[in-house]
Amino acid sequence: MKRKGVFLLLMIAMTLLLTSCWSKKELTDLAIVSAMGIDETKDGRFHLTLQIINPGNVAGGMQGGGGSQSPPITIYSASGDNIVEASRRASGRISRRLYYAHTNLVVVGERLARKEGLNTLIDGLDRDPEFRNTSTLVIARNSTAADLVKTLTPVDKIPANKVLKTLEFTERKWGENVKTSLQEVMKSIESPGRGTVVSGFRLVGNPQQAQKLDNLQESAPAATLRASGIAVLKQGKLVDWLYGKPARGTVWILDKIQGTDINIDWAGKKEAIAYQSVRQKTSVSAQVKNGKPHISIHTRVEGDIGDMEVPVDITNPKVITKIEQSVRKEIKKELRVAIEHAQKNKTDILGFGEVVHRTRPNQFKKLKTEWNDVYFPKLDVDIAVEAYVRRAGLRNKSFLSGVKENQK
Repeated sequence: MKRKGVFLLLMIAMTLLLTSCWSKKELTDLAIVSAMGIDETKDGRFHLTLQIINPGNVAGGMQGGGGSQSPPITIYSASGDNIVEASRRASGRISRRLYYAHTNLVVVGERLARKEGLNTLIDGLDRDPEFRNTSTLVIARNSTAADLVKTLTPVDKIPANKVLKTLEFTERKWGENVKTSLQEVMKSIESPGRGTVVSGFRLVGNPQQAQKLDNLQESAPAATLRASGIAVLKQGKLVDWLYGKPARGTVWILDKIQGTDINIDWAGKKEAIAYQSVRQKTSVSAQVKNGKPHISIHTRVEGDIGDMEVPVDITNPKVITKIEQSVRKEIKKELRVAIEHAQKNKTDILGFGEVVHRTRPNQFKKLKTEWNDVYFPKLDVDIAVEAYVRRAGLRNKSFLSGVKENQK
């Protein structure tokens, strides 16, 4: 009897303590935000553009009632003196609760990034417990963030996924862009003497056409989104854009490049051989000599031969050695261009100051206040590159070599 009383008391206590689904959220009450665009209005306020998923249209192949087409996303926007106010104001235009746990993309307008910078808006994003600081951050190039968020994209029904996947694959295959999270941007801004890099995205075509379903019904859409360079941020503000070799060299020094193509000249022909990098590793070290910091960069690259536009006997070890030397020279040139460009901007986006701080913390305390403006622009940097050819694809002998022999 006593045992039954204890059991009954335990059951009553569990009933009171276990509150079940106290924080439940019904799917029909949520507006899932996939992307957020942040711009600055003419009067200096924040303009928020929210890309909200229409679950039924995504799953149903964009088919609405009666067979009529409807978009996979809906756009809502609002303005406020800060991001929180803008988000709260947007709730007056939608019948569901804004849900930010699946917001994987934040787009910042170029005007806002250049004038006010990112520092004023990051706190509001990082403070929200529902918002993920692993979300990818991009800056709209030559357009507003609203135009990018509103664009409908083929193949990827949700436009935010189009941006994320484009960044992922271009980083893996080309190397002139880098996928940067909100958390990484915060760490770079907080780091003493460190600049920040963020990928840019731009709208190619008419912004009005980009928002119409007709844009998705063409084999070659009149308007689309495209990765566009790397934004250079100094103290959280946009100061410059990098394209081409300076952009790729920057990504290479940051050791974030996953794969790319290096073209070298051969036998008097420009860019005659394509070298595809497969594995690469870059390390940066620092020393202080006579009170001045000194940086050393070492890069090791392994890759394959992807294309040859001239007859080349790659069965000859001496030829392979000569190709490797040309690749080393080309990579070293790109790294040097990236360093010179960063020094010209007086912005240490390459993380050299962090290396000095990590290895020589006492010396860096004396340098950090003037690091970007005084010491970094005059920094001596040594570059060492190792490059190796590991494979030649499905054939050793060049196709052009065979053609040339048959013509004799």
